[in-house]
Amino acid sequence: MAGKPNAKSISKTKKNKTGDRRLSTGLLSVLIVIVMTVLIVGICLLVYMISFINGDVAINLDSYINSQDQTSIIYAMDDAGKPYELARLHGEENRIWVDLEDIPEDVQNAFVCLEDKRFYNHSGVDWIRTVKAVITLGRSGGGSTITQQLIKNLTEENQATVSRKFNEILYALNLEKNYDKPEILEAYLNTIPLGSGSYGVQTAAQKYFGKDVSELNAAEAATLAPITKAPTRYNPLLNPENNKDRQETCLWNMYDQGKLTKDEYEKWVDFELILTNSDKYVPDKEAENSAPKNDTEIQSYYVDFVVDSVIADLVETYGETENEAWRKVYYGGLKIYACIDEDVQKAAEDVYVNRTGFPSEPNRTETGTDGTKKKLQSAITVMDYEGRVVAIVGGAGPKTTNRGLNRAADSPRSPGSSIKPLSVYTPAMEKGLINYSSMIQNYGIVVSGKRWPQNYSGGSGSPTSFVSTQYAVAQSLNTTSARVLQKLTIEKSMDFLLNNFHLTTLETEGSNTDANFSSLAVGGMSHGVTTLEMAAAYATFGNGGNYYEPYCYYKVTDSTGTILENTPVPEQAISKETATIMNRIMQTVVKPGGTGSGQGVSNFTTYMKTGTTSDVKDKWACGGTPYYVAAVWLGYDIQEEILGISSAVNPAAKIWSTVMNKVHSGLADKEFQYAPTVVTRAYCTKTGLLAGETCASKGTGYYQANKLPSTCKGDCGAPAEGTTNADGSAATATTTAPAA
Repeated sequence: MAGKPNAKSISKTKKNKTGDRRLSTGLLSVLIVIVMTVLIVGICLLVYMISFINGDVAINLDSYINSQDQTSIIYAMDDAGKPYELARLHGEENRIWVDLEDIPEDVQNAFVCLEDKRFYNHSGVDWIRTVKAVITLGRSGGGSTITQQLIKNLTEENQATVSRKFNEILYALNLEKNYDKPEILEAYLNTIPLGSGSYGVQTAAQKYFGKDVSELNAAEAATLAPITKAPTRYNPLLNPENNKDRQETCLWNMYDQGKLTKDEYEKWVDFELILTNSDKYVPDKEAENSAPKNDTEIQSYYVDFVVDSVIADLVETYGETENEAWRKVYYGGLKIYACIDEDVQKAAEDVYVNRTGFPSEPNRTETGTDGTKKKLQSAITVMDYEGRVVAIVGGAGPKTTNRGLNRAADSPRSPGSSIKPLSVYTPAMEKGLINYSSMIQNYGIVVSGKRWPQNYSGGSGSPTSFVSTQYAVAQSLNTTSARVLQKLTIEKSMDFLLNNFHLTTLETEGSNTDANFSSLAVGGMSHGVTTLEMAAAYATFGNGGNYYEPYCYYKVTDSTGTILENTPVPEQAISKETATIMNRIMQTVVKPGGTGSGQGVSNFTTYMKTGTTSDVKDKWACGGTPYYVAAVWLGYDIQEEILGISSAVNPAAKIWSTVMNKVHSGLADKEFQYAPTVVTRAYCTKTGLLAGETCASKGTGYYQANKLPSTCKGDCGAPAEGTTNADGSAATATTTAPAA
């Protein structure tokens, strides 16, 4: 006989039941929270979808259509300021817009029957195909409708992601709320990619059959429709067998869906296609002339630069996508008024295409270390003194493609010593640390326990060697620039480069930052600079210290008026006095003894600074005349040491001189406008002070009138009392610095 349950067992049973109830209640609470969260999120998502689908038109077909049949034109200006046509922009994509009424029904039916048989019945999305595609993981074929394919053609978004597909569905439903089926089909047939550079049925008809689209029959229409699935695989010129199989499928679909009779189906299946690569093809002259060509006219680097600049400015100014801006430039009927000076551009191109003045490369005629054929490359930018880019060449040798690599604007390279006037000497002069004849110790500083840097000729100088600022720049001494930078500070140097000279390619943080002595004192930068930005910075030395943002077009107009415009706005980057003095200093670079000796422009005052990276992988020359300022880079695309080149003449300076002498041929005499507050004085070449009566060695220097050095007292064996080195220490000894 079972005993009665005692109090303890009853209590335990009650506790278990209470625990079970608590667990059940907890699970129920969690489940309720999950359900409510899903419900709330679902309601919010549903509200958003309904609002989007029924809201304003998301893709404006009218705007897109209106931009399709308008050619954009780039104009240059003649000497009288009158525009003339420089280039027409037709893009790499060939398309001609055709109204739906001019497209045969057989062509319309071929695409609808093959791609979207329920096109006229659904509201933008074929839910039956979509669900089937999801269930079979796409093995049953794609679920995209013609409307969805049109969305992809217009937005060029083809990523295989859930979010992209979701957005595409919303756009398709929205599009069908705002446009009728004929409008959507017309846009689709005019934008669909059909291989061999053809976009739309008109250019495809011309490309494959040499006919106008209005002349196509059902067999030819069914040949075009399959191409869209895989433009290369089903290209009838390249893979006729693949195309034929799918063409017959298309014709069967047309018959099965009641668009062809049985007799018509059999007739067109057996129809002999005469393609443009067939022996039986007889070209129609008119159709042949209007057919898309495989090869596109190669435009100049300047035209490329204008196109890239307008696209970038449309993106920045109007918030357009790259694709929208590209379409507007090539198909929006824009009128672009370029700043090019064709005489200057042609002179630069002649030098670069023919490699005139380029060094020979006895040790790099076959292949480089990566096994590819190597040839020295170069780039040049030529500007006036108000920011106008008058010429730009982004590569040496014949140009073979449009909108390829433009080394002048898009390929930053380490500037070597050409950075010193910008990063060291100019800011130091602006802050009163040096003048034209300041004596700077030609002796490396201590970095990580070692004397650094070495000069190009070797060695780190001597503690008893002092040279003038002018001599240091003309000889491109590394030791002196390090000394001046030490006094200036890295922070002030970087600030000057970024905010006064507006160099945008510098690294400002992280392990590769350019805020270091190597980058700023000798130009060994992480990414480097471009000839475009260097020319703009060096222009300050020839125009009184004004910085102008470089520009290559005056204005851009469309049917509504001016949509972009460049108005030169000067910014006083450095004082007029510093600009004049630095100009005078850099004139000595092209004189005997300077690193650019003999590379000035005949009969025109020339200032220049050369540059070579420590590993001799990059060569630079930047400078100007009273007419133009230019910057040249020379090196290999994949950086390698430049071998077999004489150290006597910087080859970049030679190219600079070759181009600029050609440019200045026949120009009238002209001189720089120097600051009237800069005066000429004799100075003692031993102390750097103004020359006294007893000073035996004198040079000519240029100084700000209200900031003249003191006068040498005549004891030229040592610097005058109070004279200090660039690092702030007392100067104790000198060697003779050559006169300017």
